[in-house]
Amino acid sequence: MERTLKLNNIREAQELFGRQDKNLKIIEHELNAVISARDDTVKIKGSKKNVDKACSVIEGLLALVREGRGLDKEDIHFLLRSFKNPSARRKTAHLSPVEIGASLKGRVIGPKTEGQREYVEAIRRYDLVFGMGPAGTGKTYLAMTMAVDSFKKGEVNRIILTRPALEAGEKLGFLPGDMVEKISPYLRPLYDALYDMMDAEKIEKYIETGTIEVAPLAYMRGRTLNDAFIILDEAQNCTVEQLKMFLTRLGFDSKAVITADPTQSDLPGGKPIGLLKAQEILKDIEDIKFIYFSGADVVRHELVQKIIEAYEKAGAKE
Repeated sequence: MERTLKLNNIREAQELFGRQDKNLKIIEHELNAVISARDDTVKIKGSKKNVDKACSVIEGLLALVREGRGLDKEDIHFLLRSFKNPSARRKTAHLSPVEIGASLKGRVIGPKTEGQREYVEAIRRYDLVFGMGPAGTGKTYLAMTMAVDSFKKGEVNRIILTRPALEAGEKLGFLPGDMVEKISPYLRPLYDALYDMMDAEKIEKYIETGTIEVAPLAYMRGRTLNDAFIILDEAQNCTVEQLKMFLTRLGFDSKAVITADPTQSDLPGGKPIGLLKAQEILKDIEDIKFIYFSGADVVRHELVQKIIEAYEKAGAKE
């Protein structure tokens, strides 16, 4: 079977094909189809099933190009996975992307799955959101994007990043440096996302003035956090008492996002996980939203999704 796709112009073709047609070569290899490109025309040959899948992926990429989004490997592999795996396809949100920010390199940032879209919309609508699920689902990255976006729009006056420093028992005095330097290793994922969206000099200035605050969870005790966007990361490592303490810090005109992977708790054996207790206690409060991600929301390497699914199957058998 052979199908031909006509593009609007050469610019579209350049964006879609990639340098030396690398994007098309990835699709060709993954879907076992023969793809040839010339000027503003793409021809796909192969079995009907593979040609249909290849066309769907290319059309999905074209939709992103036509909305001004630069393509990267993540987009291509995610679309490939969604059309190769019917269960993942139902979770795909790429055909109607929502822009919530942009990286310093100009890459548009937005939800790529229905789970991520629900998460972003929940953060917009609710002052307290729990985002729970496996690694690679964008919990932390999207929360940081929303925090930076709110800050730039003047909706909040500061960003507060916190995480339980479990490995140090929250007694960080023996580590070298000031408080920020002590806690930085435990907040690296938050820093990585932050530096992807804001200029490094601005970040350093904001940290110095307290506009962006980085602190271990223990330092939240006794405070009231007003006019802030607060992210508590790795909340599966919070005890019942710690999480209750954090939840009662929320002040006026503030928003909090709590991210966690309940399957990855490092709390000592036998110690109750605060996150599970909070779910039980807070489930009937309408102004709090719980978002649950699954392996279908993973937008990292395709192997990550397979690994998560394998562990879920193994857990179900135990």
